[in-house]
Amino acid sequence: MNIRALFSCTILLSLMGGYAQATTYAMPKNANDSVITQYPDGVPLTRADQNETLLDVARRFQLGQTEIVRLNPDVDRWLVKKGEIVRLSNHRILPDTPHNGITLNIAEYRMYYYPPTKKGEAPSQVMSFAHGVGRMDWKTPLGKTKVARKIMNPEWHPPESIRREHAANGDPLPVVVPAGPHNPLGTRAFYLDLPGEYRIHGTDIDKINGIGMQITHGCVRMYPKDVEELYDLVAVGTPVYIVKQPIKVGWLDNVLYVEAHPDLEGEETTLDQRFSAALRLIEKANNNQTISEIDQAALNKALKQQSGEPIAIYERLPSLSELSSVPVQESAPAVTPKLVRQASPDGYYHGN
Repeated sequence: MNIRALFSCTILLSLMGGYAQATTYAMPKNANDSVITQYPDGVPLTRADQNETLLDVARRFQLGQTEIVRLNPDVDRWLVKKGEIVRLSNHRILPDTPHNGITLNIAEYRMYYYPPTKKGEAPSQVMSFAHGVGRMDWKTPLGKTKVARKIMNPEWHPPESIRREHAANGDPLPVVVPAGPHNPLGTRAFYLDLPGEYRIHGTDIDKINGIGMQITHGCVRMYPKDVEELYDLVAVGTPVYIVKQPIKVGWLDNVLYVEAHPDLEGEETTLDQRFSAALRLIEKANNNQTISEIDQAALNKALKQQSGEPIAIYERLPSLSELSSVPVQESAPAVTPKLVRQASPDGYYHGN
């Protein structure tokens, strides 16, 4: 099967300078599509203008540590040399959750926020942020909840269990950690309507590199500037969907994509298990009908590499209404490389 090349290989060199605001994606024009794209015509790369770490680049472009390392397996995590090329993320499949409020997909260390719209209107944009999640022994809970309250410059009252852990490691904690640069909650905190003081919060200056990793005691940790931006946008009562979807499947312009992420620490699935999960999701995406012409090689690649990038596995014929809306064009326009300058469901949980 010949799958149309939707995502071209044009290189987009993005000049690094300053820090990006939230990565905001336009929602697909077709309400049934779920693949979002930041740069429609290419593969985004950036060239380092000084020696730095891969984690510095990740922070600049709002990517987590796990994600950027996976995208750049041949780049030294601790030394990106001046002039070296670093690959960035571009496409994502939206998690299978309602398109309102906040979705935290802990399997990909990523948050999706759908800004409020008028009643009955679908969102036109979605904002995305990297975040850290709970360690193997302090798992982030799954389910639907909401923002119960939010606090600026919060104090931290570490639970006794965490104080015992720190004391055992020679790092005793006080009963109250005051607000400030070394407060693990950072400058902003959203308290979730869950037992156990689970929060979405910022981070202290010593743990910024942990964004995009399993590093917390169950809370969701964000970059400082990201949580500050989100704080001004999200109201108390906003719904929050916490899901674990390591495999996602979605359409864009009649092409079906699969996106696979590695297992979280302490969890291990076999290739056969991932394949079975992917087939169930593919069937669901196709109105609960089996697709017999899947590009098997592409599907195997996605499930083996688990790169976190959407990979095309099937293309269907457009409907008659879609064909009639496409203008006739004598020749395809040439694709010119672009230089992108960047300042820098109530039970809808599907996954393993």
